[in-house]
Amino acid sequence: MKIAIVSVSAKGQKLAKNLKEMLDKDSTIIRADLFYKDVKKNLKIAFYEYDAIVAVMASGILIRSIAPFIHSKITDPAVINIDDNGNFVISTLSGHLGGANKLTSKIAGLIGAQAVITTSSDVNNRLGIDVLASDLFLTINDTKEILFFNKAILEGEKITFTLNPDKNYDYLFEYLNNNTLEMDVIIQYSNAINDGEIHASLNGHEIVLTEKNLVVGIGCKRGKECSKILNGLEKSIEEVGVHKSRINMLASAEIKKDEKGILDLSKKLNVPVYFVEMDKLKLFESNYIQKSEFVKSKFGIYGVCEPAALITAGFNSKLIYKKTSYNGVTISIAISK
Repeated sequence: MKIAIVSVSAKGQKLAKNLKEMLDKDSTIIRADLFYKDVKKNLKIAFYEYDAIVAVMASGILIRSIAPFIHSKITDPAVINIDDNGNFVISTLSGHLGGANKLTSKIAGLIGAQAVITTSSDVNNRLGIDVLASDLFLTINDTKEILFFNKAILEGEKITFTLNPDKNYDYLFEYLNNNTLEMDVIIQYSNAINDGEIHASLNGHEIVLTEKNLVVGIGCKRGKECSKILNGLEKSIEEVGVHKSRINMLASAEIKKDEKGILDLSKKLNVPVYFVEMDKLKLFESNYIQKSEFVKSKFGIYGVCEPAALITAGFNSKLIYKKTSYNGVTISIAISK
């Protein structure tokens, strides 16, 4: 997640700087940038170029400034409002699909503030269909149906999930079993369902949830055992909040194509691995990847795990877990659009 932190007062700026320092240590925060004053201009930039806006200012200033840009819960960024004293962190826009509710809870925990979340499903301890989709990195084919399903969930009706019997959906079962919010679900199976899809249905209404391509990028020292790479992968995927069965593909550099630890890991997880050609890695450009001069001097590329993950996930993909080191293993995670 790329976050813009916008403040207007000296006290707010101090809070913003402290918050950035804390968020920079979080591997799921790809980038946190600070903006100060010139609110209308900076909020406009942030609205279109960032995944989330954290506005340290009065709510009136925030709402009036972003009002002209608000379009849809599907495309609008997460917007969070914090008072100058850091007493309250308020989820203001795109609480579910945009991730504002989860980010609100995270930030409130970091600065010792009260999280304020007002979405109906959350305050009634119910799990919205759009929350499930966001948390599990699934697309929704018909977003107009979200309201119908969430209303039914609030009223305690059972939603039927139809799955492909040959697909591993452990990530879904673990999520439903461990989630503190409630959703009554009936599970059934059909060979007519495509691999990687979840069909949710109720009273003639249907939503098709489809997996985005989730790719784990791997870099490692020569000869790293499968168990050591798996350890880093499991810690990373746990921080992202999904079960490892949600992984669609592994990725690394072409120079690692004979790396036994990575090949063994691919077999162990039953997940394909793609080794990206060195020419593609050399040509790849992004403002959001970490560049290593050491890797550049040795292999002629600035990095392995982040660009490999992004290239493999496809055009317009984005990082959801930045390069993190685990004793000679580097892991990153990218998701397709």
